[in-house]
Amino acid sequence: MRILITNDDGINARGLEVLKAIALGISPDVWTVAPETNQSGTSHSMTLHTPLRLRKLDDRSFAIAGTPTDCVIMAVRHILRDQPPDLVLSGVNHGSNLAEDITYSGTVAAAMEGALLGIPAIALSLMMSFEEGGRRAIWDTPLAHAPSLIKKLLDAKWDPKTLININFPDATPDAIKGVAVTAQGVRDQAMLDIDSRTDPWGTPYFWFGFERRKSTLVPGTDLAAIAEGKISVTPLSVDLTYRAALDQLAHRLG
Repeated sequence: MRILITNDDGINARGLEVLKAIALGISPDVWTVAPETNQSGTSHSMTLHTPLRLRKLDDRSFAIAGTPTDCVIMAVRHILRDQPPDLVLSGVNHGSNLAEDITYSGTVAAAMEGALLGIPAIALSLMMSFEEGGRRAIWDTPLAHAPSLIKKLLDAKWDPKTLININFPDATPDAIKGVAVTAQGVRDQAMLDIDSRTDPWGTPYFWFGFERRKSTLVPGTDLAAIAEGKISVTPLSVDLTYRAALDQLAHRLG
């Protein structure tokens, strides 16, 4: 099995090293194509107005001055065009991708691009802790649990136009409470904050920030599973059509 790994945190991210170790536990044929710099929050954007620069690190590792989506396209359509990957793994993201996070996430978007290209794809993210003012991540948890979970998913198979979004809680490997198949949750959007500041020249500038408070947890969602100390596995569709509204809109507009 040929595995392509990528991420949105960049080619030098610790999570990519972890993902490579996970992938090598599944197959020896692992290829890395990842962004040259951190591309967090770029979602499914692709580079159209500047040239893509490709840097070869070794025979199976490449960095691209572009987005996670660019990386998957370049890997499948250029670097590995003669033998495309059988599986795309994206991550392990330093921070969760839960609820509405998935709409902003370059990690999830890379997996979605894999699915659009007809390749089974999985996004992996790890909840981090802000204790003591840091951004702690327990990397041993995905290292311990991801290989067997991915193998089970591959054995189970899934719809080719579906991608899998896996999130690991902020817990040690032996503290994991199980695996939950979940729906996408919904966060309290009041958590988003705009921090207004002024630079030394008197010009205003802004930062987006997020309050560290919990949303209301709905059972069966990714947010609830993570709060319970479980690994969340969420199937996502590349088809964004809200089918329940089709007949209603057709009746109103027809």
